[in-house]
Amino acid sequence: MDTRQLRYFVAIVDCGSMGKAAEKLYVAQPSLSQQMSRLEEELETKLLIRSRQGVAPTAAGQSLYRHSRLVLRQMEELKQEVREGGNAESGTVAVGFPTTMASILAMPLFARIQERFPRIRLQFFESMSGFISELLANERIDLAILFRDADTLGVTALPVLEEQLYVFGEPGGAVGALAQTCTLAQLSGVKLVAPGISNGLRLLLERVFARENVELNIVADIDSLPTLISVAQSGAACTILPVSALAQRDPARRPRVRRIVDPALKRPASVCWSSATPMNSATSVVCQTIVDLIHELSAQGEWSGITLLDPAMNHARVTSHRSEEANVFRRFAHMR
Repeated sequence: MDTRQLRYFVAIVDCGSMGKAAEKLYVAQPSLSQQMSRLEEELETKLLIRSRQGVAPTAAGQSLYRHSRLVLRQMEELKQEVREGGNAESGTVAVGFPTTMASILAMPLFARIQERFPRIRLQFFESMSGFISELLANERIDLAILFRDADTLGVTALPVLEEQLYVFGEPGGAVGALAQTCTLAQLSGVKLVAPGISNGLRLLLERVFARENVELNIVADIDSLPTLISVAQSGAACTILPVSALAQRDPARRPRVRRIVDPALKRPASVCWSSATPMNSATSVVCQTIVDLIHELSAQGEWSGITLLDPAMNHARVTSHRSEEANVFRRFAHMR
């Protein structure tokens, strides 16, 4: 086993196809297949499942993928440190943002990392929270902002904020045109559009409306933030989102927004990472930068509708993950 085989293997899993991986790596596909066959022979286990839909890792392949990414990242950092002759953080860090968070946080994070840690290469993934959660569970990304406030199986969560939710659009009925708030009861039977049933926001809405005995009338499942906002702006239906969803939208094309009260609708958000993968120095730096930016944007009034949950980062949890990294790298080096 060598680092070239590990790099090939990671590319195949990321691309989900031998052909696409070969193009990305500038390697002939037969040569790539041959390298994977040799790797499977050496490890005496099947690593990849080939089908008409593409290529997917087996359970053993998932384990190899997780450790391979760590080893390759270590090697990249080692080369960078030797070249630079210092201890500056470097390497690639993949971050997943729910779409509402990306609209307000992605650009400040990019700018801050470029300014202070230019040797860190960021990869951003933006999607609905359900898909981002899948990417983290499959260890395709290093960090994610997810709507939860506690650890779950395989995922460590660092709670950072709580979002207030608002109704976008005109609910009509008893809600006055000049009203700044809207009670949950006033949304009973109001036409709503919302993300699909696997989305965390949708599950929250269903749970709270049922608990308060308020009729939830979702007329369409829409897994697109721009479309949700456009529908609300058109007047055809309302939607429920955090106010940060409007961060990048033209003020002239924003729907009317009212804070939901009695009860208030809120959801916690945490910076999350895999419990199975030790956190390296570059990932730790990006994690800390995300937390710092959230506090700064809130203090400057640029991110409204949130409450900070904990002004201090839990360094002990991050440090404990980083301390495992060297041990994993040494185990792989010994395998060679």
